[in-house]
Amino acid sequence: MVGAISNGLVVLLGIHREDTERDLAWLVEKIVHLRIFDDDQGLMNRSLVDIQGELLIVSQFTLHGDCRKGRRPAWTTAAPPEVARKLYDDFITACRQRGIPTQTGVFQAMMDVTLTNSGPVTILLDSHKTLC
Repeated sequence: MVGAISNGLVVLLGIHREDTERDLAWLVEKIVHLRIFDDDQGLMNRSLVDIQGELLIVSQFTLHGDCRKGRRPAWTTAAPPEVARKLYDDFITACRQRGIPTQTGVFQAMMDVTLTNSGPVTILLDSHKTLC
């Protein structure tokens, strides 16, 4: 086992070929402060910071698979490995700098990832679809 957490979030991180440090900063701030954990009344009002949760970050270029044409995904929007590796590492560092206990997968490795989803909550964040 490479990385494991108890209470927190699993982040499947796909790096886009046009991603920059600005995109990473936006994602880190959004992820650590997103109010998606239950409060005492059962409402989603608490963030990862509020619950003192952990992160498991797994590189996942396949999130950029384009399946609109044909029957085989195209990976043309995913960053090349040498670019993605640096941004992946920078993302991990930024999370740790915010005091979030952070575990990782192995970049560019074949992995078996197991997670237990607490409730029906899976959220897609895309820094390219922001208004800022």
